Amino acid sequence: MTESFDPRALATKLRGLRQAAKQEPTSAFQLPAGLHQAMEAQDIVKADDGCTSNAWKVSVFPDGQPVTAPIYPFAEAVSGATIPWYPGLKFEAEIAVRFGKDLPYRKDAPYSRAEVIDAISTAYLGAELLVNAVKEANAISVYLYLVDRLANSGYVLGPSIPKSFIDTAAETPLKVTHGGKTIYDDLAKHPKGDVVSWLLAYANDPLRPADSLKAGAVITTGTLSGAVELTEPGEIDIRFGDDARLTFSVV
Repeated sequence: MTESFDPRALATKLRGLRQAAKQEPTSAFQLPAGLHQAMEAQDIVKADDGCTSNAWKVSVFPDGQPVTAPIYPFAEAVSGATIPWYPGLKFEAEIAVRFGKDLPYRKDAPYSRAEVIDAISTAYLGAELLVNAVKEANAISVYLYLVDRLANSGYVLGPSIPKSFIDTAAETPLKVTHGGKTIYDDLAKHPKGDVVSWLLAYANDPLRPADSLKAGAVITTGTLSGAVELTEPGEIDIRFGDDARLTFSVV
């Protein structure tokens, strides 16, 4: 917002609020003026948290700008993983993908959806946990929300699933229970309809880092269940289609 923007001060404030399980309104923060300042502060958050996982979430802002944020803590476990519970913690069932080859940015030849799918080696059933340090989340400042890691507070990567689910997710039954109570029971629903919509937009974003979308990177593609608040700790059980299942606990 001004030349005096201090990315480290913003990163420290957001991390402190998360560690204390607290929130403050947008008005209590110095706001990044744009994508560059937001990513500079987000990089500091990532470094100070000691994040080493090569796992990311993608989204697209209302103005069409694709964005990404690191996801952690990150657990790869078909079952038995544990993720910390905080007041206000929310849950989303998702499909994640792992890249089998690099997808470098191409200036003169945008990637097609088929090319992005081809670069994916494995698809997974996954679960994202979300916490906001900002009371209004992204309602006032999308750039502040970006620094706050797009609200990510953990991820559990579950079993591999056929890549065909990327195309058929909207036709697939999804049931989620928390502490034995059903919190979602319907067909899977992605906000954009197409599971790889945001990923395709990011693949063709000229502003993305040169080292993004490399072989081995895990990308989660967006909610299939909406964001459901978990009012207390408990076991999460996800069943996707006839065979895919992921169980873990928030504690």
